[in-house]
Amino acid sequence: MDDRDRRVRNVTYRLIPELGRPPRAAEAARAAGLAPRELRDAWRRLHEAHALVLGDDREIRMAHPFSAVPTVHRVEAAGRSWYANCPWDSFGICASLGVDGRVASSCPDCGARIELDVYRGRLDADEAIVHLLVPAARWWDDIAFT
Repeated sequence: MDDRDRRVRNVTYRLIPELGRPPRAAEAARAAGLAPRELRDAWRRLHEAHALVLGDDREIRMAHPFSAVPTVHRVEAAGRSWYANCPWDSFGICASLGVDGRVASSCPDCGARIELDVYRGRLDADEAIVHLLVPAARWWDDIAFT
C-alpha cells in the first residue's frame, strides 16, 4: 500500500464516526482532496488489499468492523446506531470507537434476540459464545457471506 492509498484509507475510516456510517465515494473524495476517479481507483486497490470491501456499485459495503448495508447485527455506541458485518465485528465497533455500547443480534439457529453490553472494553456477559461457521483462512473466499 503506497502513501496515497494509506491516506485514502485513513480519511475513509476517519469519516465513519463523523458521518455515523461509511462514506460515499463523493464524500471521501472531497475529504481527501481527490477527484472522484482517483478516490475510486484507491478504493479498488484497498478492496484488493482487503482493507475494505466494495459492493457492485463500487461504494463501500464493509469497512471492517462497520457495515454500510443493514444487517441483523446492530450496535448502539457513541450516541449512534451502527451496523456490523457479523457478531464479532459488533464488538469491534465498540473497540474501534473506544466507547461502551450495546450489541444486539439474533441467534442464527432459533432467531432468539441477543443483547450484550460492552463496558470498558470488556463484554459484560459470562456465557456468551460467538460461533464462526467459516474458518478464518476461508473468510475472503466470500467475505459478504462470511
